[in-house]
Amino acid sequence: MSEPTTWSATPVVVVGLGLSGFAAADALMQRDAVVTVISRDSGGAIDKRAQILQTLGVTVLFGDDAPATPPEGTELVVTSPGVPPSNTFLLAAAEAGIPVWGEVELAWRMRPAEGAAPWLTITGTNGKTTAVTMLESILQAAGLRAVAAGNVGTPILEAVLHPEPFDVLAVELSSFQLHWSQSLSPYASCLLNVAPDHIDWHGSYDEYRRVKGRVFEQTQVAAIYNAQDPTTEQLLMDADVVEGCRAIGFTTGTPAISMVGVVDDVLADRAFVDDRRTSAAELATIQDLTIDGVPPAPHYVADALAAAALARSYGVTPAAVRDGLRAYRPQPHRVQSVGRVGEVAYIDDSKATNTDAAMASVTAYDHIVWIAGGLLKGADVEDLVQAAAPRLRAAVLLGRDRAQLAEALHRHAPDVPVVDIASTDTGAMAEVVRAAQSLARPGDVVLLAPAAASMDMFDNYGARGDAFAAAVQGLQ
Repeated sequence: MSEPTTWSATPVVVVGLGLSGFAAADALMQRDAVVTVISRDSGGAIDKRAQILQTLGVTVLFGDDAPATPPEGTELVVTSPGVPPSNTFLLAAAEAGIPVWGEVELAWRMRPAEGAAPWLTITGTNGKTTAVTMLESILQAAGLRAVAAGNVGTPILEAVLHPEPFDVLAVELSSFQLHWSQSLSPYASCLLNVAPDHIDWHGSYDEYRRVKGRVFEQTQVAAIYNAQDPTTEQLLMDADVVEGCRAIGFTTGTPAISMVGVVDDVLADRAFVDDRRTSAAELATIQDLTIDGVPPAPHYVADALAAAALARSYGVTPAAVRDGLRAYRPQPHRVQSVGRVGEVAYIDDSKATNTDAAMASVTAYDHIVWIAGGLLKGADVEDLVQAAAPRLRAAVLLGRDRAQLAEALHRHAPDVPVVDIASTDTGAMAEVVRAAQSLARPGDVVLLAPAAASMDMFDNYGARGDAFAAAVQGLQ
């Protein structure tokens, strides 16, 4: 199915009633499609969204009332990003020859025929929210009407169909969203990194990696890869980009031609300058990325370089890149400084819910008291603990799978003090932080980088980070 000249009377089923499902149903209804929403879940915000849609004439079916297969006459199924390809309803749609799109694909096809805002797209296993919100800050510093949308903040449909059009969109794409996208052609795209994640959803690491590489497909001007992650370069080589599209690398080391990187604490551009063989443009300094006296971690610098490369591909000046990065503050729970007590800094990286994200955090600081643990989801922590060991002042462990971390610490850091917090009640984090404070020395960083999911003790990683920040405030 290609996008219709009019959506009027087109029968569409929307699967899921989260933010993206609601946005899809609302957009389709406003174009007079015949919309049915099916949702496995109910209650709370979902029920409120259902009531709004039903008032507008959308049919909403929950649980057992929802059909197992697409109703007769369905011409399109729009799925929420979290619904896996193995879902029986989606399989039945595919078997019946009914197109299955994600909200991102729907947004791309609903763009205005004339003057649509270009998309600058970002994906990666880790860091994509930081990079895309950095990009938003840079674009706004350049005087552009821009917003971060997609897998962060504003649903992409809302951004595309906003009554006051944007000049350009900074679009974060998850692997789920990329799986359900087919015809995107971004102005510029970026793949930050690739490491095993969401294997249960995609079925294999090979498939997850392949889907991440789709961010490069049909890129028009610049496809940006991580020069320190060979997988991202290979996926770019495998992609079918628009003729003339440039490959641009980013690195926290010295940049080669057609790269951005770091030279003597300066973020340098050797890609978007007239004579890139013999000169470079200064984009910002490491000091510009320093917050509350805490120097930026290498992965934070890498995210800044990726965002800068995307902005430069769109013609943003070096001065605007600098101003946007200076003004930027990390998103909550992503290497976020939450306070200083004496000469000890407290950093919340609760979003480090896997070992690769935690690896980036623990290797960014010289001396840390590491707070870790939760639901490891079967992850192997040996490499992580081995890398952390030389930097550890101490470790404080919490959560269901803390014993696995304790055993690895015993093997790789036998002289490092380890405190085991068995409590799982609401006051447990205060106990964790007090223990960390007692072990920290002046100049240390107390780092919450759990390497694990949070749902054994908290509603989500945000609640875990909030509890950490509140506990730190309680020390002051």
